[in-house]
Amino acid sequence: MGFPGTWMTESESMVYRVVPKCACSSIGQIMYYSDHGEFFDGDIHDATGKLHKWAIEASQPKIEQNVTSHKSYAFTCVRNPYGRILSSFFDKICGIQRNGKRYRGNLVPLLVQKYGIEVGDPETGFEFDQIESFRRFLLFARDTIRWKRPMDPDIHWSAMSGHISTFIVNGGRYDNIFFTETFNDGMQSVMDAVETKHAVDVATIPRFNESEGHGPKRLHPIEDYFDDLSMHLVYEIYKRDFNLFKYDFDNPANKMPIGEIDLDEVHAKLGD
Repeated sequence: MGFPGTWMTESESMVYRVVPKCACSSIGQIMYYSDHGEFFDGDIHDATGKLHKWAIEASQPKIEQNVTSHKSYAFTCVRNPYGRILSSFFDKICGIQRNGKRYRGNLVPLLVQKYGIEVGDPETGFEFDQIESFRRFLLFARDTIRWKRPMDPDIHWSAMSGHISTFIVNGGRYDNIFFTETFNDGMQSVMDAVETKHAVDVATIPRFNESEGHGPKRLHPIEDYFDDLSMHLVYEIYKRDFNLFKYDFDNPANKMPIGEIDLDEVHAKLGD
């Protein structure tokens, strides 16, 4: 299986396990800058050089050798499950992607037909009932994860623990897992732990939110999207994420973690 979703700087100063919807664009650009003194011109997910990625066949032996020998500092980043699934809905389901099309071709028409989800029209300002449509999307997300119907789960709403576990199961070990909600402090802790060709001051670099502007703006406070049933569905999907990464299940309005991540616990529970 190898190390899917793993990126590594060309200098091998650091290794990062991508978790979609958890600041991966900013992290990738910082890694790129730390080696080359400039940011990638475009979406870092499109970069095919100057950054090792598991999706690039030529990079795989280098990544595998590095990770299995724990040669470099390895890290990842997590996010409150409530905010992450809501972001996935607005970006991937409601939004128009950077290729000018809907995400995954016929996915949105399928959701409209089978789940009654509305996504709005960019030509008319994306007017639709965001809360009702999001709650119906949660049913779809649950169905894909629990029963793999009507499709396999998508990387953008599958559990963070699933992404993070592949790195551990195949022989990797994390030195750091930090929170999107305290990104500057977390990313700076990574930069302080490694030697790079170019210095990076995390507090002053631009943020690279490649999904921003794809879809409608969220009209309501985050807690308005989650009633008791929605919270139950979120917990059914992300129970392990809440517990391992110390987020508050009982209060969707509280995006901040309520404890520190125990790396030994993460490795023990996700290494099976």
